[in-house]
Amino acid sequence: MGKKKDEKNEKKSKGRDVTVDLEDPSLYVNRELSFLRYNKRVLEEALDESHPLLERIKFLAIAADLLDEFFMIRVSGLRRQLAVGALKAPPDGMTPAEQLAAIRRQLLPQLARQYECWHEDLLPKLNRAGVKILRYQDLKRKQCKLMRTYFREEIFPALTPLAFDPGHPFPLISNLSINLAVVVDDVRHGRRFARLKVPNTFPRLLRIPSEETADEYQSLGLAQAMSNNFVWLEEVVSANLDILFPGVEVEAAYPFRVTRDADPEIEEDEASDLLVAIEESVRKRHFGSAVRLEIDETMPQQVRDILISNLGLAPYQVYTVDGRLGMADVMELMDVNRPDLKDRPFQPSVPPPLSTGESIFSVVRRHNILVYHPYDSFDPVIRFVREAAQDPEVLAIKQTLYRVGPDSPIVAALMAARENGKQVAVLVELKARFDEENNIVWARSLEEAGVHVVYGLVGLKTHAKICLVVRHEREGIRRYVHMATGNYNDVTARLYADLGYFTCDPDIGADLSDLFNALTGYSRKDQYRKLLVAPGKMQEQLIARIEREIEQHEKNGDGYIALKMNALVDKYCIRALYRASQAGVKIDLQPRGICCLRPGVPGVSENIEVTSIVGRFLEHARIYYFRNGGDEEILTGSADLMPRNLYRRVETLFPVEDPALKTALRDQILKIHLKDNMKTRRMLSDGSYERVQPQEGEPTINSQSWLIEHRGVWHSEE
Repeated sequence: MGKKKDEKNEKKSKGRDVTVDLEDPSLYVNRELSFLRYNKRVLEEALDESHPLLERIKFLAIAADLLDEFFMIRVSGLRRQLAVGALKAPPDGMTPAEQLAAIRRQLLPQLARQYECWHEDLLPKLNRAGVKILRYQDLKRKQCKLMRTYFREEIFPALTPLAFDPGHPFPLISNLSINLAVVVDDVRHGRRFARLKVPNTFPRLLRIPSEETADEYQSLGLAQAMSNNFVWLEEVVSANLDILFPGVEVEAAYPFRVTRDADPEIEEDEASDLLVAIEESVRKRHFGSAVRLEIDETMPQQVRDILISNLGLAPYQVYTVDGRLGMADVMELMDVNRPDLKDRPFQPSVPPPLSTGESIFSVVRRHNILVYHPYDSFDPVIRFVREAAQDPEVLAIKQTLYRVGPDSPIVAALMAARENGKQVAVLVELKARFDEENNIVWARSLEEAGVHVVYGLVGLKTHAKICLVVRHEREGIRRYVHMATGNYNDVTARLYADLGYFTCDPDIGADLSDLFNALTGYSRKDQYRKLLVAPGKMQEQLIARIEREIEQHEKNGDGYIALKMNALVDKYCIRALYRASQAGVKIDLQPRGICCLRPGVPGVSENIEVTSIVGRFLEHARIYYFRNGGDEEILTGSADLMPRNLYRRVETLFPVEDPALKTALRDQILKIHLKDNMKTRRMLSDGSYERVQPQEGEPTINSQSWLIEHRGVWHSEE
């Protein structure tokens, strides 16, 4: 939405005696600092003893992994802005230098809390539960003998020590690899230094049998060990360096880890082959400029100085760790076979109409179907594509793929469809960050199967989750559609909370045909019958709905907006919400992660409440609800209220118009999340969060637990 349109709406607000300057930087929370507060909420789940023990460790690993990505993408971006002298400040007005300083200030206590949680809480509890992370120095004689044999036979051949001295250039250190700075004493040359990469081809946590059974594994091999005793890989390497450096004395080995810029720029306009350009950018990611150095606190100053100098880092980019580097790797412990230490599994529901064995197309012809994963099974989505691939009446399948995952049944069905003579067109988004390599493999496999593969639009990511099936029927051509908030990924569908929608609505089908034509060919179409499409008019249409709610409130006094999404960043959408609050419209916002709007500011946002849920599943659904004077409107789809979604991605939002499904979506899904008083945090006007506590006499509601217990209730009216 352009500045002129925003100024027009500001004038409307001034006509309502509103005089606050909505461009005031104090009304906006910095995007990066808001993310760190989200990461803190994830870490708090690791501290929450209501979770089973291994689930707490999962949250710790997720928090560490999110921070790695934050440095690779966001901090590296700020570093680039600092280098070139960025001229455009974010809505909060902070310069890149101010943001980098604030990030470090906010992050240091969070990191201290993370390591305290691991060492003083989770590790002792793991030990008591019979899952032991052993220090190498505490291994018994037979265990040490076994590990030395394993090192010599398996690990040693994969190691390459690289000296760094005047005769050897400083070695390239790959992104996020665990390394050892090895100090050796050579009788000829004195003290020398070497860098040793700990190979990532082995588990970070090596299983090790008990002392009593260690002898058995000398012949069986360590890979057969089924015990729940573990030792860190780098400790095994450190303890056996004498084998790697014969004839010299190994004084010490100090762990360190480098985080690099993993967001290389791709000159799409100049690339003759986007797939080749993406492959090259992925290769460069491993050796982008360094943005963070993590070092063990025992590392002496001389070794630190060598690393810092050769990596070209400033002091604020160095993080001294009192504990284990790369804590995201503790996710490996989720492979431990201890159901008693994990969340209780449940059987996802299936919509009753899809449980009869009838063709999915016959069912969808009669009525629309809403599914909510992981409470609902993902199988109907797979079945939709599989049936389309086998149905002789299906003429064509068109689909977008963003994050597909390994061994994808969806991709297999699309290839089968082509083998069966269907016209199949698939847009594989090669620029899906950190899934590029996987998507390149699938793109090539689909091409080899004869599928028409498109890599996306120049300058845009295609983030929309849409599948169109064109079927010849007695009455003529009919289009069947699946649209969703989440990826066509059967693995993440068990972990992410996402909505999906099956329909054969003629207008939506026609809209998707037009959109796919724009994605695979050339089109400047920006008018659609029912869909909201970015980067066209989606932002303008959403803000128009907020303005409509203001008008309805002035007529009826019952204005209400509820928006559930992943993030709220776009300044124009925020200003529209501020104007609605000033007009008296009640607003519930539930962004899971980043929120740049400040609730509860006098004269601006007293009528806005912001909450965030962090729980067993990743809240990933987008639901946009407008009361609209009683003629309620609910939209869902792939788009968040962020500049990248609204301007730089292909996104779709679609209306849920079926009265029964609209009621179910409002009452059985959206309202339940808004009533959560167990896993919800409320945002305060300063950008911080506090836990929501049940009021006296109020029943406790954990929305995700409630949805598991009542899964499928939203199908009762279908």
